[in-house]
Amino acid sequence: MLVVLIRPNYDAPSVTPYLGLAYLSSSLKANGIDSIVIDNLLHKYSNKKLIKKIKELKPDCVGISCLSAFYNEVKELSLQLKKLSFRVIIGGVHPSFLPYTTLKETNCDFVICGEGEIALPLLLKNNFNNTGIKGIYKITDINSDKKVEFADVVENMDDLPFPDWEQFNPIKYPVLPMGGSCKNTPIGIIMTTRGCLGHCAFCASPVFYKNKVRFRSPENVVAEIELLKEKYCIKEIHFLDDNPIIDESYAYKLFNLMIEKKIDLPWHCVNGIRADSITKELAILMKKAGCYQVAIGIESANNEILKNIGKGETIQQISKSIEILHEAGIEVRGNFILGLPGETKETIEETINYSIKSKLDKAAFYVLDIVPGSPLWRTGKYKSNLSNSHTSYIKPNWIADGLNSKYIEKSLSKAYRKFYLRPTQLYKILKDIKPTQYICILHRLYKIFS
Repeated sequence: MLVVLIRPNYDAPSVTPYLGLAYLSSSLKANGIDSIVIDNLLHKYSNKKLIKKIKELKPDCVGISCLSAFYNEVKELSLQLKKLSFRVIIGGVHPSFLPYTTLKETNCDFVICGEGEIALPLLLKNNFNNTGIKGIYKITDINSDKKVEFADVVENMDDLPFPDWEQFNPIKYPVLPMGGSCKNTPIGIIMTTRGCLGHCAFCASPVFYKNKVRFRSPENVVAEIELLKEKYCIKEIHFLDDNPIIDESYAYKLFNLMIEKKIDLPWHCVNGIRADSITKELAILMKKAGCYQVAIGIESANNEILKNIGKGETIQQISKSIEILHEAGIEVRGNFILGLPGETKETIEETINYSIKSKLDKAAFYVLDIVPGSPLWRTGKYKSNLSNSHTSYIKPNWIADGLNSKYIEKSLSKAYRKFYLRPTQLYKILKDIKPTQYICILHRLYKIFS
């Protein structure tokens, strides 16, 4: 049996190997099922060319990964494939929370809710009969009394085979990393955990992972890093966890093992860490193990807004963590969201000013995006504001009382100008950008400022 797995092409701010499909591909192969991945964010084929390639492969089914940011692209591709009688299976965060809507709008055969490493091989081995398999739904399930639930997960993360790096070879990817900068290439993308214990109102991750965190053993993580280093010649590591230092004792074991094994590669926590996870001792160890930069989800400089979104941190705690990281010699990128519940013109200004006064090395500003599965979306109040567009991080799909879309978009542009159009920041950013990144960065800036 052959499965073709696809990440559609869309206007993405970064292009890196896709761990979701990489893990799915290796899990299929571990179950004796052939898998070919077409990462169209890398290749950028037209749908016509993409479908021609799929036809040549003659797969038993086509699996498409789907996030809200590229749901429209998934829908278009699925509809075209179904016209040609291909069997289509769609998985990812978006269909996990909107399975029946996805089935209706894409005309796909099956939707997988939650993680697919157990469910998809079971479906294929069961000859595409989803009876008795948790987390897999087809259009006829809409009228049944079947309760929508997520698929079973691999509880022992060490049981997962390493991602299919043969098909996601880091050396093939352009220098367009998440976070915008790096020291060296190629970059190895690593996840040490799955899940988050947070309760941020704008994020679907805690609900998707049921507010649990599953850990890979430090030995398993380091073995993968060694593989990437020796076989795929990576020269940098980017940890993609929601919070790779969520458990202090685990972090100590991992970073000490990296030192013991002489990994000797620079690394960066690109997806962010919680500020309240940082201690002085841990920051020093991270630096010793090779950490040169972390991102922190700051969101807002206003404590009332942080309380509104269930952040569980204060701006004072965040400021202290930035100070600790700087003292250890680690750069900090702050991530901010404009237009959160309770936002006013004054609080937006407060956040922009804080980004400058806090002495952050880098900053990224976004507008609030209502995503399926997030507590904001699940209240029902915001569901009609759902966006299926890759511009949702710069074009608001929900507006706080007293604000308007034009003001928020102008504020986003203002935040970037005030933060980066300073001599010290211009020098820092230009120093870190690789020549191959200029086109992508200019394109993103054009979208923000236009």
